[in-house]
Amino acid sequence: KPEQMVRRGIAYVPQEKNVFPSLTVRENLEMGAYLMKGDLSQRLDKVYTLFPKLAERRRQQAGLMSGGERQMVAMGRALMIDPQLLMLDEPTAGLSPLLIDETFERIQEINAQGIGVLMVEQNAKQALAIANRGYVLATGSNRYEDTGPNLLANPEVAEMFLGG
Repeated sequence: KPEQMVRRGIAYVPQEKNVFPSLTVRENLEMGAYLMKGDLSQRLDKVYTLFPKLAERRRQQAGLMSGGERQMVAMGRALMIDPQLLMLDEPTAGLSPLLIDETFERIQEINAQGIGVLMVEQNAKQALAIANRGYVLATGSNRYEDTGPNLLANPEVAEMFLGG
């Protein structure tokens, strides 16, 4: 159950429909901490530090934001529980190249804070470039498993899955 995952320190960000569009950015973030008791200001400050644009737009309805901004809201909401593991489903899907780079930078910052990140991502080259461990799936089976840099350097992986 979702509340059991939250209690175990697992947060999940779905690929689509990952914000409450009629709520403000701040309300979306607060929804991420619905099981937390007490003052949320420190948690909000951590999210606003990681995503400064959200601090600027905290009163804006999330549904009026760009895809990249909504992704920031969704990731920020997941971080409100101070998770041990953050699961991301296609965090860069549909984003511009600039926002893709920014999203990967934020993911690295999150991981550097000691939060494990499990990510499913079609942008394999960039994902493997930052991955401690990577898995290449094909037709529902795990075809390759190694460190991200080793998978990028593997000629079979490059030819079959990374465009040569």
